[in-house]
Amino acid sequence: MSLVSSEISDEEQEKDRGENKENEPDLPPEYCHYRDEGCEFLNSCLNCPLPQCLYDEPRGKQRFLKELRNREIERLYRDGWKIKELAVVLGLSRRTIQRALRSSAKLISTKDNGNRD
Repeated sequence: MSLVSSEISDEEQEKDRGENKENEPDLPPEYCHYRDEGCEFLNSCLNCPLPQCLYDEPRGKQRFLKELRNREIERLYRDGWKIKELAVVLGLSRRTIQRALRSSAKLISTKDNGNRD
């Protein structure tokens, strides 16, 4: 007794799949299921407080993280941390800490710079 199997070639399967896609209606967005997974920073894209997605602009994620770091450096500096201490704790150079403070529009005066290093 021999079994007869009908095999469909890969080309025929692809052709069948292509025809099904062409026959499917193009649904409006309200009838499509959108899975809002968010990103590594926020849980939801639809409820994101940012004006533009970080991934839509070149180096957006890098810029966002750098701004967060600079704000934290500025906050710690205002709380009385010395530039040298910030550099050691954050693993950055003293010069990077100074640049971060300058970029946040809080220029280090020569008076503070001499006393706080």
